[in-house]
Amino acid sequence: MDAVLRERLEEIERVHAEGVAQLSDPAVLGNQELYREVARRHAELRPVVEAFHAHQAATQEKAEAEQMVQAESDGEMSEYLNGVIEAKTVELEKLDTELRRLLIPTDPNDSRDVIMELRAATGGDEAALWAGDLYRMYQRYAEGKGWTVEAINTSLADGGGIKEATFAVKGDGAYSRLKYEAGPHRVQRVPETESAGRIHTSIATVAVLPEVEAVDVDVHENDLEIDVFRSSGPGGQSVNTTDSAVRITHKPTGLVVICQDEKSQLQNKAKALRVLRARLYQQQLDEQLGELAESRRSQVGTGERSEKIRTYNFKENRVTDHRVGLTIKRLPEILEGDLDGFHDALMEDEETKRLSEGVTSS
Repeated sequence: MDAVLRERLEEIERVHAEGVAQLSDPAVLGNQELYREVARRHAELRPVVEAFHAHQAATQEKAEAEQMVQAESDGEMSEYLNGVIEAKTVELEKLDTELRRLLIPTDPNDSRDVIMELRAATGGDEAALWAGDLYRMYQRYAEGKGWTVEAINTSLADGGGIKEATFAVKGDGAYSRLKYEAGPHRVQRVPETESAGRIHTSIATVAVLPEVEAVDVDVHENDLEIDVFRSSGPGGQSVNTTDSAVRITHKPTGLVVICQDEKSQLQNKAKALRVLRARLYQQQLDEQLGELAESRRSQVGTGERSEKIRTYNFKENRVTDHRVGLTIKRLPEILEGDLDGFHDALMEDEETKRLSEGVTSS
C-alpha cells in the first residue's frame, strides 16, 4: 500500500471514529436531521474502515511470519510459515484492490428516486409501440425490485403505444441502477402491421433524471408561466371536461413541462413541478461539470437509427448493450424486466475505468 493511500485511509478512520462518538452525543440524538446525516456517513465509511483494519491485521501477520521464518531451523515449521506468508500476500493484494474500489467516489444521486422520460423517436407507429414495450419493461423491473412506479404524464399514439411518457420510480437505489438506461434503445423486429414480413428498425429514447426535493432547487413563482387546459388523448380528443391539465414554462431557461394524467389541476401542477425541478437540477450538475448541453439531450441523442445504447433483435432472440459489448440471448425475459445482467456489467465497467484512471490515488 502506498503512502498516499495509507494517509487517506487513516483520515477516514479518524472521521469514522468521530462519527461513532457523535452517534451517542445527546446534542446529535436530539437533532433527528443531524442524526440521520451522521448515521448515513457512518454507514458509508464503515466498509472502508473494516477493510483497512483487515489489511492492517494481514500486514502484521505477514511481517511476523517473515520474521519467524528467518530464525526457524525446523523444516516443517518453515514450510508452514512460508505458506502463511504466501496466503497473506494474496489476501493483501485482494484487500488492496477492495480498498481502492471502496474509495472510488460514488455518485451522490445514487440513493435518489428517479424521473424517467420515454419518447418514440425514429420509426413512426412502430416506435410508439416500442416505447410502450419499454415502459412495461421498466414497470416490471421496478416491481421485481419492490419499487413503485408513478405515472406523471402520458401521451398515447393514435396507432397504439406511447408518443411520450414521464413517470417516477421510487425505491432504494433506483437511480444507481436505472441511470444506465439513459439513451436511445433500438428495436429490430417485424411489426404486426407488416404483411410482407420485413424487419423494421425503430428507436425510442430514454432520459433518466434524479428526483430532488424543493430545497435542492430554488424555483421562484415569478419565473413560472402556468397554463391550464383540458386533457387530451390520441388524436387530440378531449378526455376531460375540466381544465385540469397543466403546462409550466420556466421563463429563464425555456423548459416546458406538461402534466395531464391526474383529474385534479393541483395534482398535475405538483407533478409538473417535480419534473421541472429534476430538469433544473440536472442542468445545474451539467454546469458544474462544465458541460454545455443538457444531460437529457446527451442521454437521448438525436434518435437516429445509427445511435443506440442497446439493440433488441427479435429474430435472433438477443439484446446487445453496445457500451460494454454484452449480448444476452433471452429477449423475452429482458422485456419482462430482467435487466440486472446489463446493469451489473455496466457498473463493473465503470468501476474498472475509474480504477485504471487512478481516481482513488488523486
